[in-house]
Amino acid sequence: MSERHHEDQEEIYSKVLRAGRRTYFFDVRSTKAGDYYLTITESKKFTHDDGSFHYKKHKIYLYKEDFESFREHVSEMMDYIIDEKGTEVISERHQKHFKKEEESEAAHSEEVAPTDNFTDVDFDDI
Repeated sequence: MSERHHEDQEEIYSKVLRAGRRTYFFDVRSTKAGDYYLTITESKKFTHDDGSFHYKKHKIYLYKEDFESFREHVSEMMDYIIDEKGTEVISERHQKHFKKEEESEAAHSEEVAPTDNFTDVDFDDI
């Protein structure tokens, strides 16, 4: 086993956020020197036509010296989005009861009320 692989296995503290087909993993890990850093992993599930599936993962490594700037930038971007567009999800594909066009035509053309369900992520805990 490589040292890099071993380092990635040493989780100190973890949280998981499930959001539809995406799952976000927040993991505190330890460096070789014994200091801590944060990894944020986005895992997205893709289904093939034959029913099998695979996951694509993207990972961010965040070290303590960047925490404050990262927190400020994320907060600023989130505030900007909320100020400009509000908290309502605009894209119907992201609504809980979204059905593909052909599915909804087959249904009785019922309208589904938008849902306000969302997960609020607070980066102040970083």
